[in-house]
Amino acid sequence: MANHKSALKRAKQNEKRYARNKAYRTRLKNILKSARLTIEQEENPEVVEQQLRKAERLIYKIKTKGIIHKNKAARLVSRLYKKAHAKAS
Repeated sequence: MANHKSALKRAKQNEKRYARNKAYRTRLKNILKSARLTIEQEENPEVVEQQLRKAERLIYKIKTKGIIHKNKAARLVSRLYKKAHAKAS
């Protein structure tokens, strides 16, 4: 454990950031799973489009916070839309 006051503060900040980032990563996994299920099961294209936009918004929000890389964010969004358009065709 840290001994200096500044190191203790740093350790505390790291714990808080870790918890926050973990929560965002969990939300990301959940929204991706629900988007994939919606694409597979839903027949109404408006509902699918709404779910995709919701997922895209969250992915890019997490990207701007630096929790995931910008290329990963783009890849996730691209794969979701690709899957949705393949199902629609």
